Parts: sequence; C-alpha cells; structure tokens
Amino acid sequence: MNNLKLVKINDDKLRSTIKIGNSIIGKDFVIIGGPCSVESEEQTLKTAEAVKKGHGNMLRGGAFKPRTSPYDFQGLGLKGLKILEKAKQKTGLPIVTEVIDPRDVSWVCEYADVLQIGTRNMQNYSLLKEVGKSNKPVILKRGMYSTVREWLNCAEYIMAEGNPEVILCERGIRTFETYTRNTLDLSIIPAIKELTHLPIMVDPSHGTGKLSLIEPMCLAAVAAGADGLLVEVHINPKEAKSDADQQLTPEQFYAITEKVLKLKKFMDEEIF
Repeated sequence: MNNLKLVKINDDKLRSTIKIGNSIIGKDFVIIGGPCSVESEEQTLKTAEAVKKGHGNMLRGGAFKPRTSPYDFQGLGLKGLKILEKAKQKTGLPIVTEVIDPRDVSWVCEYADVLQIGTRNMQNYSLLKEVGKSNKPVILKRGMYSTVREWLNCAEYIMAEGNPEVILCERGIRTFETYTRNTLDLSIIPAIKELTHLPIMVDPSHGTGKLSLIEPMCLAAVAAGADGLLVEVHINPKEAKSDADQQLTPEQFYAITEKVLKLKKFMDEEIF
C-alpha cells in the first residue's frame, strides 16, 4: 500500500507497521527519547542509558542541526554520528537522527536506523526523494506552516521512490499564539488515522517548548491514539547547547513514561 489516496482507513489490519529493532511501530507503543543535539560522547552515552532505563525504545540525537541563526550550534556532524553509534553499541537502542542534505543520505544511513526529516525540510523535495531511495524508515515531521494534505503529499514523495516505511510526526504548527513555542495539533492524530494507513507519533517537546506542558501533552497524545512519542531528554538540560528549555531530565523522563505506559495499558484493556 504505497499510496495514501486520502481515503478513510477503518480496518486496523490495513494499517502499516514498521519493525525497528525490537519494536513494531503501528503495533507497539514506542517511546523515542534523547538530546536535541549530540554535544559530547559523555553527554550522549549517559543520556542514552537514562532513556533505556526510562523504558525508551529508541535513542534520538541530532548530529546535524538546522538552526534559525547561522551562529547557533550546528551539530558535530560525522563525529556526532560516531558517538551515536557508540551509544547504540552500549545500550542496544536503535538510532534516530536527522538528515538535512540529499548528499548526506547514503552515508548517514551507515549509522542511523531511522532517518528524520525535520519541519524545515518537510518540503525539501530533493531530500524526500533521496530518503525514498534508501532502505531506512523515515520519520517525517509536519512542517510548521503545513496543512494535512501538504504533509501527506510529502509522505507520497518518499513512498513514490519505493520506500513505504514512513512514520508521520506531529510537532506543532505556528499560529498567532505566543505562550507556547508552537501549537500542538492533537486533533491531527485521529484525522491522520482516518485519512491514511501510516503510523503517527507526537513530539510534545517542540510542540510546546515548555517543560510544564510536556507531561500533559504526552498523556493527551496517548489518549488521542498516537502510536508513539518523540521527546527530548538531556543528562543536564541547563548546559544543553540547543533547546535547553524543553529538554527533560532523566528523572522527569522516568516520571512521564511511567504514567504514559500505565495510561496506554489502561486504554488497551478497554476498562472504561
């Protein structure tokens, strides 16, 4: 099923599932955690251990960081990928990392288990086509100004090149609201499940930009039917080189995942 065609998918048997490591996205509830940026080997390895301890299924970390300002930390590049590889060897967690340039896709695939397309690159069609030619699952984040149809058409670009393993990720959109970093559109979760066969995850870290809002939005995403969460975790957020205000400490991450997994179990048992 390589074409979305924007029709309602009412049969769960028709939904796509994607196996990554020991998890099956679209069947298992998956938690992806890790720092916004790979800053050092010590920081990444310690955070990876914390993510695994907190029931995380995969480790996320940016080796390449497209930033609003050219003077902000841009990531460690190849060195960062090698650090992520060490973290995988130590913890066994599959690696999720962002790719930002079509020329980098082939060699980033040598390190990453999952390629992430960030919000600024959602409509980078050359990049979409290139990851579509890869054999790696792709997390496609929603563009910050994008409609659902624009987002789904970008998923089509990837699948049209032969890669059906696309995971959508809602990470908030820009509105006139200024209290939060973005407006997290949780109504998109049931909408996506009506329109497509693809799994959908939620990133409440970028969706809110506020620590106090991450836990309730995680729980709300689970209740709305999300297939997983993508959250930022840092061993010492105060020293983070990017997005310090929205990165959870390991202790905060543990507390959230405990509640999230209890809620998911409650829903699966259909007690209510």
